[in-house]
Amino acid sequence: MRSSVGINGTLTRPRVLETPNTFSSMYPPRFEPGSSNIKIRYAGLTDYLSTWQAMKDFTGSRTKNTPDEIWLLQHPPVYTQGVAGKPEHLLHNDGILVIRTDRGGQITYHGPGQIVAYLLLDMRRLKLGVRELVRKIESAVVDLLWDYRIDAVGRTDAPGVYVGGAKIAALGLKIKNGCCYHGLSLNVDMDLVPFAAINPCGYSGLRVTQTRDLGVTDGLETLCGKLAEKLQARLAGMENSIFQAQANA
Repeated sequence: MRSSVGINGTLTRPRVLETPNTFSSMYPPRFEPGSSNIKIRYAGLTDYLSTWQAMKDFTGSRTKNTPDEIWLLQHPPVYTQGVAGKPEHLLHNDGILVIRTDRGGQITYHGPGQIVAYLLLDMRRLKLGVRELVRKIESAVVDLLWDYRIDAVGRTDAPGVYVGGAKIAALGLKIKNGCCYHGLSLNVDMDLVPFAAINPCGYSGLRVTQTRDLGVTDGLETLCGKLAEKLQARLAGMENSIFQAQANA
């Protein structure tokens, strides 16, 4: 992953911290090179509640000229329930915090070793409907995994990305005044045991997987940077060139 501009203006590297950040200590945004004007923020292990509040504050205060942003980070162990979440999908709990959020979907788990990408987008400006945006987000993950020759798919009946029937990326959004926040999580190199305590996304017995278990040796920093690039490309409408590159590989 490329270096980020630190708080003191020097170049720094994304980090994983023993103690989680609050969102206010994330790196300042910067523009990634490419065809998109989306600002990218990188952080390490970051508190869920302060990040959620920051997303709401950002969305509530944005204007028609506010640049879109993508925030890439990790969370300490936490279960999050979407607005459709049912209590019975939490099968048992050994003390992990459970938070009911305002995103769509059911229950999922976040923890260290998982990339969380929050997309704060003006959907009207991008001329995107909800279904098309979901497809683009899923396709960005599929594109990333294809770089490692991993055949992944999205599902119309259960948003997210799957490899051989096992879920590797979860997705949930909140739409407010034509803008969205929340986003996706991609399992990279994490403890998958907490998923056994839930019906992931409301599906009993749904298996989960991660890039490490699929033979990917690149770590969080590399995958974080690649995911940002894939999301930018999809949101910029570069699907054809990506598919062509895959077909020619």
